[in-house]
Amino acid sequence: MKIFILDDDVNIIRILKKIILDRSLGDVIGFAMDGTKGREEIEKLEPDLVLIDLLLPGIDGISLVKELKKEYPEIEFIMISQVTSKDMVGKAYKSGVEYFIHKPINALEIESILKKVNDRMKIDRTFFEIRNLFTDKFYGNEKKFNNFCEQCIKKVLQRLGVMGEKGSQDIIDICKYVVNNNINISDVTIRELCNNFSQNPKSMEQRMRRTISIAMSNIASLGIEDYMNENFVEYSSSLFNFEQVKREMDYMRGKSDKGGTLNMKKFITGLLYYCQNEYS
Repeated sequence: MKIFILDDDVNIIRILKKIILDRSLGDVIGFAMDGTKGREEIEKLEPDLVLIDLLLPGIDGISLVKELKKEYPEIEFIMISQVTSKDMVGKAYKSGVEYFIHKPINALEIESILKKVNDRMKIDRTFFEIRNLFTDKFYGNEKKFNNFCEQCIKKVLQRLGVMGEKGSQDIIDICKYVVNNNINISDVTIRELCNNFSQNPKSMEQRMRRTISIAMSNIASLGIEDYMNENFVEYSSSLFNFEQVKREMDYMRGKSDKGGTLNMKKFITGLLYYCQNEYS
C-alpha cells in the first residue's frame, strides 16, 4: 500500500513514518507540509492512501480531499487532527474521508485503521478482477454465468460440509446478485443485500451466519485432527481469518472460553475468488 503523508508538523510526519515502517503497514512514498505542495505531489505520485491534517497552510484538508476525490476517487483519505468539533468531523467525512483520527497519535489506532483500509482495498481489487473476468467470459449470457457461479460455490460449500444447511442457498443467491449487479461489497452491509431477497432480511442474514459458523467449526475440527488436511490448508485463510480459525480450535480444545468470530464479507469474497480461479 502506497502512503502519502500531509501534515504541517515535521514531528508528526516522523512519528507516522516510523509507525508505518516498524509495523510493516505500507510504503511511505512521499510527504508534504502544506496543501498546495501536497496536492502537486499527490497528483504526481498517485498514492493508495493519504494521511492528511485538517488544518494546513495553503489549502485546508477538507477542501483538498474534496478536490482530489473528484479526480482520484480510488485514493483513500484518513484525516488526523487535534480538532474535536463534531461539525468539522462531519464535514471531513462528507468530503470523502474514510476515518478521522484525533491527535495525539496512538500507534495502535494507526495500525488498526491502516490494516482495515488495506483489507478493504484488497476486497475491492478482488471484486474488480472478478467483475472484469465475468464480464469478459459471460457477456450476453447471464444464464450461463449463473449456472457456472452456482456450481463453483456449491462445490466449495460441499467441501466445507454445509451444502445441506438452510443458509447455503442464501449464500449462493447473494454471490450471484453481487456480481450480476456490479456491487462493491465494501459499500453495502449484508443486511442491505438480504433486503433484495427477503421481507425478513434479518432471518436470511442469520441463516447465512449460522451456515458460515458451521463451516468455520468444520474447518477448525479438520485442523485439530490434521493440521495438513487439504481442506483446512486451502480454506482456513482464504474464506476465514486464520487467527479466528485458531481461536475456534482453541475453543474446541477447551483452551478458550470464546470461539472465533466471522467476517461474512470475506467469506463471500473468497467464494467468488474460487469461481474466478476455476474459470481462469
